[in-house]
Amino acid sequence: CVALLGAAACTDDPAPLAPPTTTVDAASLAWHRTQVAGDVYHYEVTVPIGGAPNAALRLHRVVRERAPGVPRPTAHAAVLLHGDFATFVTSFLPTAGDPASPAPGMAPWLAARDVDVWGVDRRWTLPGPDDDVSDFGGMGVAQELDDLRLALGVVRAVRALDGSGAGKVPLVGFSHGAQLAYLYAAVEAGRPAAQRHASAIAALDFYGALPPEAADTRAVFCDFAAFEDQALADGVTDSSNQFFIDLGTLARTAPDELSPIFGDRSNHDALALVLGQTYFFAPYAPLYHLLAPVLDDAGEARGYAAVADDAASAWLAGATPHQSMREGADLDHLLCGDAAPITAPLSRIRVPVLYLGAAGGAGELGVYTTTQVSSADVTALVARRLPPGREAEDVGHADLLFASDAPTLAWQPLATWLAAR
Repeated sequence: CVALLGAAACTDDPAPLAPPTTTVDAASLAWHRTQVAGDVYHYEVTVPIGGAPNAALRLHRVVRERAPGVPRPTAHAAVLLHGDFATFVTSFLPTAGDPASPAPGMAPWLAARDVDVWGVDRRWTLPGPDDDVSDFGGMGVAQELDDLRLALGVVRAVRALDGSGAGKVPLVGFSHGAQLAYLYAAVEAGRPAAQRHASAIAALDFYGALPPEAADTRAVFCDFAAFEDQALADGVTDSSNQFFIDLGTLARTAPDELSPIFGDRSNHDALALVLGQTYFFAPYAPLYHLLAPVLDDAGEARGYAAVADDAASAWLAGATPHQSMREGADLDHLLCGDAAPITAPLSRIRVPVLYLGAAGGAGELGVYTTTQVSSADVTALVARRLPPGREAEDVGHADLLFASDAPTLAWQPLATWLAAR
């Protein structure tokens, strides 16, 4: 139960297991440990799981300790999945990022309340700017779900070692991590009960399907998928994040200088445009934005309603240099509804589901997915600061992670939901 946790896992049900395709000795993992605050510590390990340049599993754990190097047993846990151009650290533990952010982070907040917080970085987060990305062509959704299955098995094994038990654990995804959480739960539901790892899923401000009336939004994903397909056909497998890195870095180092990217505004205001009025570039909802903006008299974003400038710029400056074009195509095809790379009907999902949206992010669009699952335990919440009709200025997608009121908007509702499961 402890040593070999690959496709098989510690189970509560005495059903036969398929042989693991990859195994990890959970008892011998060499964790790197750093203090976050008080008795909360961050553990990180990278485990090779194949021969390709980036075939590795990078796991994170943020947990209280009962003694140096000894995690405190907990009744509740959560495995967090990051979104685009990000990692577990930049999303959920931003004070440990490079550059460091002043935003305290969801992971240590939950850990301080006795949630055993875990995270999994996708393979495309691993290489540096000049490292080998020759294996990016295979980094699609199917591979990511296999990696996640292995990671969840390790989580359960390590928790068993620590005295927390080997029970199934909730999966919490932010942004595209939420879409992956839905996909994982749908795929896993097709396996025997003894081979399942997720006890519940929480989707933070994204969806697994679009309602029929969202034709315009669906067309956005179809267009993105067509672009990504062509890029892959042309041999481009790395979707560079240099645009985001440059935006964030310039906003930090030369905020008042004229932007070389958007020549009609400063570097500070260029970042505010992309983060505060994201719907101009990526309309994942009609008024979708990453951070709630402060708008000037002309209706242009000039700052952020509840996120410090340093936190906003650190998020993008610390973006991963690379990202998988294959993953992007797979996820976009699934939302377009054509050429789906895997079979993962939402109707298979019977575990408890939480949708926690942001009024100015995916918002109400995300509620539809919760109507497509078969679970009898479904909760849908949309965080708001303003009345309906003011979504352009309301809670943004990443306000759920970085806003000064994020604990009230998102973290406490999530913690309350986790405590009941």
